[in-house]
Amino acid sequence: MANNPQTPDGNHDPAGSTQMFRAFVDEGAPQTPRTAAATPPSTSGPRAGIIIGVVVAIVIIAAAAWLALA
Repeated sequence: MANNPQTPDGNHDPAGSTQMFRAFVDEGAPQTPRTAAATPPSTSGPRAGIIIGVVVAIVIIAAAAWLALA
């Protein structure tokens, strides 16, 4: 009896390579559940940097204006 593997859509795959490849990919897939990130997102990370940057810019502009007017 001949071994005639068929793909799921009914097309003949003479070498059976498609099915073997799919089995290989399914075997090597990580088995971890896809859930939310393990660490909660930080709420003040980027905002704190922006606020500090704005404060530093204001201080530098104030110092430059004070030196220009003095």
